Amino acid sequence: MATNLRLRPEAEEALRTEADRTGRSQQELLREALDAYLGLTPERRPVSDAEQLQADGLIRPPRDAYRTVRPRRALPAGTASSLDLLDRDDRV
Repeated sequence: MATNLRLRPEAEEALRTEADRTGRSQQELLREALDAYLGLTPERRPVSDAEQLQADGLIRPPRDAYRTVRPRRALPAGTASSLDLLDRDDRV
C-alpha cells in the first residue's frame, strides 16, 4: 500500500540524518519503526557501528577482548609526560 506521510520539520530532519548515517533508505526506516510500533516484528536491539561493519565483512572482530599493552619506549629522564615533549622550545 502506498501512502503519504506529513512529518514535522524536526522529525523530517531526524529521519534524513539517520538515513544518511546508516546508509538505509528513509522508507526502510519508517517501515521498520511502524512494524515495531505495531508489534509485527520482534524488537531488534540497536547495532553499533562496529557491529554493523563486522556484519558487512568490512572489519574483523578483535582476537582478544582485552590484552595488556607494554610500552615500547620510555620517556627521557626528567620528562613527566608526553605533553612535555610537545611543548619544547626548539619546535616551530
